[in-house]
Amino acid sequence: MGGATCGGESGDGAGADDERPAAAQSAGPPPVGAYRDYFVMLLYRIPTPIAVCRADGEVLIANPAMAEQWGAVPGQLRGRNLLDRFRPRDRAQVARVMEALRLGRRSRYPVEVRWRTAPGEPERQGELTIDPVGDPSADPPALLALLRVHEPTAPPPAPRAATSPVEARILALAAGGATTAAIGGALGLTVDGVNYHLTRLARRWRVQGRTALVARAYVLGVLDPDHWPPAPAVPGDGDGPAPGP
Repeated sequence: MGGATCGGESGDGAGADDERPAAAQSAGPPPVGAYRDYFVMLLYRIPTPIAVCRADGEVLIANPAMAEQWGAVPGQLRGRNLLDRFRPRDRAQVARVMEALRLGRRSRYPVEVRWRTAPGEPERQGELTIDPVGDPSADPPALLALLRVHEPTAPPPAPRAATSPVEARILALAAGGATTAAIGGALGLTVDGVNYHLTRLARRWRVQGRTALVARAYVLGVLDPDHWPPAPAVPGDGDGPAPGP
């Protein structure tokens, strides 16, 4: 009996081990191919332009953000060289990176570059960061290239020339073709008064003639280019005393 009991308990224990799911019994690290798939999936989701390449710059894989800078799709970049697209501002930077790789140094190397996404497109500028990756014993190592694009900044708007309200109204009426007498009648000025203001403006802006004076007023933002009949750019612009000559 006792032997039977022990045998039964022993059998139950063996049965418990055998009842583990087959997947649990064979569990182990994912195959290398799975890690590559995860890497590619992550790479394609990153908005930063990234490429993995050989030490000589030959592209092994690139994400869509990087391919966009070439005007291509990721698969078209394989086998191409980074330096075919990105021109270093200083070739000595590339020479320093190559020398560091030859000596087995591993660091992050920035290179200022210029490129065009397509013929006829405006030139773009940015920083290509080169980072050796992979097996430390590999000689030479693979390179991870990350591109930081310098987005162009809009130039600040030119400051509008300071004019008095009277000067701005005179210029607006002159731009509409009004005669000196008509301008004076509209603003309650004499003909001499209108000529006085026009002469001061012409001297201040260094132009000659009413046509040039009106053109200069538009360039300086005194008159509204989207308004007809002509009008000052900002109603009430220049409130306060007129600037001196």
